[in-house]
Amino acid sequence: MDSTLPATPATGERAARAPWQAFMPLWLMSAPALILFATLVLVPLAMTFALTFYRFDPASGPIAALDFHNYAEVLGSSYFHTIFLRTFGIAFLTTVLCVAIGTPEAYVLSRMRDPWRALFLLVILAPLLVSVVVRAFGWSMLLNTNGLVNQAFALFGLGPYKLEYTTFAIVIALVHVMVPFMVIPVWTALQRLDPQTENAALSLMASPATTLRRIVLPQLVPGILSGSLMVFGLSASAFAIPGLLGGRRLKVAATAVYDQFLSSMNWPLGATIAMLLLVANLVVMLTYYRVLERRYARSMG
Repeated sequence: MDSTLPATPATGERAARAPWQAFMPLWLMSAPALILFATLVLVPLAMTFALTFYRFDPASGPIAALDFHNYAEVLGSSYFHTIFLRTFGIAFLTTVLCVAIGTPEAYVLSRMRDPWRALFLLVILAPLLVSVVVRAFGWSMLLNTNGLVNQAFALFGLGPYKLEYTTFAIVIALVHVMVPFMVIPVWTALQRLDPQTENAALSLMASPATTLRRIVLPQLVPGILSGSLMVFGLSASAFAIPGLLGGRRLKVAATAVYDQFLSSMNWPLGATIAMLLLVANLVVMLTYYRVLERRYARSMG
């Protein structure tokens, strides 16, 4: 009797594996990516966090110390309270408008056929192809006192209105930039939706509105959730648009950090504002995610 047994799939797979793979742990194989992530993200973040405990001397600059004065100044000042409330108010309003605009856009886009779908997708993604500074200057030209918007109002005997350097200008420009970040996740969620489900609901005498509300919308919640998280996070940390369309008077957290680093040269205070913005942003986004995830789980049974 031949004692040689045929190789099983497991032994064949083990033999086909390179010898160095059998001795190298998985964490060691991922070490280059981990080192790159730590170098580009974790190390600068840790250095910024350490800088928040420095003291600032106008004559000599930052002085190494374990001082909580910067946190007390930011958390106890009504000036910084106003800045953070304005920052998150703008981010919240931008997110709501992007959900209201981007979700129907994605639904209409999913119902289109080529080549119209590709054409309108290019139109939706067009803001991402232009520099954010160019977009901000474009909105500045539209919204200033002699801009096209006030000229259109003048045709009806209205205006001129002060639109530039207002919260309205910042929100409008941010919505223009952030809508693609809402459309793409919702459109991706729609691609996984089986059209036969809608047809089945319509064949059972459900109205189109009921089908949209009971069948389509619940399955769009993951896309709306991920898109709104991206829009809120990017809007809360936006710098170029609030800086150019908000002016020196209408400050948000990102422009306050810029002023402390490059105008006042108070790096510890600027680092403190940046770290508090990061923490507040994470708290808001994680709370929002948990609340909507639980509601979605209950609605889907």
